[in-house]
Amino acid sequence: MTSESALQGLISAAYGRSFRVECGDGRTRDCVTRGKRTDYTCGDEVTIAAQGGDQGVITGCAPRTSLLYRSDQWKQKLIAANVSQALIVVAPVPSFDLEVLDCCLAAVAHAGIRPLIVLNKSDLPQSAKSLTALNPYTALGVQLLPLTARDSVDALRPLLAGQRSVLVGESGMGKSTILNSLLPRAEAHTREVSAALGTGKHTTTHARLYHLDERSELIDTPGVQAFGVHHLGVGELAAAFIEFRPLLGQCRFRDCRHLNEPGCALDEAQAAGHITPRRLAVYRRLAEAHQRNARPDWA
Repeated sequence: MTSESALQGLISAAYGRSFRVECGDGRTRDCVTRGKRTDYTCGDEVTIAAQGGDQGVITGCAPRTSLLYRSDQWKQKLIAANVSQALIVVAPVPSFDLEVLDCCLAAVAHAGIRPLIVLNKSDLPQSAKSLTALNPYTALGVQLLPLTARDSVDALRPLLAGQRSVLVGESGMGKSTILNSLLPRAEAHTREVSAALGTGKHTTTHARLYHLDERSELIDTPGVQAFGVHHLGVGELAAAFIEFRPLLGQCRFRDCRHLNEPGCALDEAQAAGHITPRRLAVYRRLAEAHQRNARPDWA
């Protein structure tokens, strides 16, 4: 049974070791963690020990339905928890990096989250080239939504209904414009949160959760320059490329890593035009980098 000082809550903003938690008693508290533990993120359902004023200490975390994060060989960065949908925002200007998109889609697939590619600034003439570059993803079944957020986000609203979505993408793609178009008060709210946590003038440096309505939530996250997937072993990485999945287990060798082994089903599928050379090359660069830096138990 929950006592007066032990409360359940939802992390709605994450700033390193400081978190804002929306508690079951209707109050929002600024919380820290015990010791050096920092492995909580926006969207986590947590237990806190309430302290004086609107302060608290996070003491536990409920099991997650999903966890999206990125990593390199040295560290990992938790992005959002318990989300059902990832809005991967790209734009024709500044041009987006297809390999960042590939890595983001791999992390999303591994986490079991539904992807939605949002092509923002679709009114620009350069968007025709962007749509051509994105055709291979729609061929894989990934939904694509062209959008001009500064004019209207009405086409996006139905896709957010009943979902906890997370906004991800490179810097400059227009995530903040999308957020502020959906929630005009979002910019003021983030300034209030930054002031409450002592982080000074607002910049999007950490994740924040917004309630769109009673059933729908959106988590805004900082822009990235790269999206590492070092946490995926080579076997997990191959499965995270969704077009590879039907081919896994069909190679000549059971432990095929799909790099340079003879009789690889991915090579045969590429030769037959079933998977694109560029996506296979991206997978191989990532897998080779993982092998160079990982322990011998690669899978």
